[in-house]
Amino acid sequence: MRQTGKAQLALALAAVVVSGGALAQEKTSIQAIEEYREMLQDGNPAELFEAKGEDLWKKARGPKNASLEKCDLGKGPGVVKGAFVELPRYFKDTNKVQDLESRLLTCMQTLQGIDPKEVVKGQWGRGERANTTALATWIGAQSKGMAFNLPQSHPQERTMYEVGKRLFFQRGGAHDFACASCHGEEGKRIRLQDLPQLTKNPGDGIGFAAWPAYRVSNGQMWSMQHRLNDCYRQQRFPEPDFASDVTVALGVYLGVNAKGDKSAVPTIKR
Repeated sequence: MRQTGKAQLALALAAVVVSGGALAQEKTSIQAIEEYREMLQDGNPAELFEAKGEDLWKKARGPKNASLEKCDLGKGPGVVKGAFVELPRYFKDTNKVQDLESRLLTCMQTLQGIDPKEVVKGQWGRGERANTTALATWIGAQSKGMAFNLPQSHPQERTMYEVGKRLFFQRGGAHDFACASCHGEEGKRIRLQDLPQLTKNPGDGIGFAAWPAYRVSNGQMWSMQHRLNDCYRQQRFPEPDFASDVTVALGVYLGVNAKGDKSAVPTIKR
């Protein structure tokens, strides 16, 4: 009996050592990822897209040979600073709630005569869709460090918030997934990467406050439209159209939940 007790004690101690070693290894891996991210911040390639976006904003283009400098992003024609952290919002001229990219489509069409289909039917990283991403990167950067404060005074803004909330929790697809499957509670992780909880204020520069971002894995800038589209792809849902009401509604829900968070755009991701 005494030998059996000693054996059980030895096994218990071995289990503690093994589990402790695993925890230490996990912590080391997570710390390594954080250090990797910090190193990537130096010389973020997003600066190149940002410079391209500024050029596109000021350059006369399209059939009307005009710039976007009179585009109203919600704070008056041509006002860029502070606009990003108040989008999506309701616009009277379109009678719609629009996010940054769908609003840019409106301005490109009305001011420059560029057909929105060139963006909506285009491909990520190419043509006018790539131009729209660059514009969003530059515009977003003009509000870096500012706190998100999406308006909810108009009935359509409140409706879009509720629609976005439903979409966030809607399960479906081949894997019966929802946005909430990954981002609906604390402590979720995929491939050692912590997943932010997006049903409440997730913190500065996290979640909604981190996009547009440069993706090292494919060498492209990803806007919030691209990020949401890819989330649907990973859930095996039909991918939504560019600047669709679905993506705008989700943007309203995530943006309102991020109230008070400070924008870190443009960021860099793995």
